[in-house]
Amino acid sequence: MHQRDAAWFDALFAEHSRAVFRYFVRRAPRSDADDLTADVFTTAWRRRQQITADLELAWLYRTAGFVLANHRRKGRPIPLASVPEQIDDTDSAQWAESADDIREVMRQLSAKDRQVLLLTAWDGLSGDQLAVVLGVSRGGADAALSRARARLREAWCKVQRVGDISRSEEP
Repeated sequence: MHQRDAAWFDALFAEHSRAVFRYFVRRAPRSDADDLTADVFTTAWRRRQQITADLELAWLYRTAGFVLANHRRKGRPIPLASVPEQIDDTDSAQWAESADDIREVMRQLSAKDRQVLLLTAWDGLSGDQLAVVLGVSRGGADAALSRARARLREAWCKVQRVGDISRSEEP
């Protein structure tokens, strides 16, 4: 077994700290992201023997989910993760309208569906990594992703229909 010493931990931190930090920035106030990231890596150090080789990032994301849940239980308000602000200069009004639609669709999904979609789309987890984060088999993770995508499509179509109706009613 690979020795889980300070050098191993330094390499783990160097490779994955930005990803864990970004995970929190998308889900919690930016002012809390550093502390939450530190909590994840403190846990990683304490439980370093439990981290499966080649699934380190998935283990860190799973731990981040627990850290975030504990943080939320403390009663601090956590806003819905916002859409990244990459404005297209050619048509910022259209971008703003799309961003609002995306936020509305995400609000309509369950917390689990949002988690599954964000872990795969924003955090880039593979099926095996998603399974580790969710604490289910690979088949269970694939099924959760498939169901979440189906509900995302339904919510998107619903928001688009409502938007089309309201836009047609505008003077």
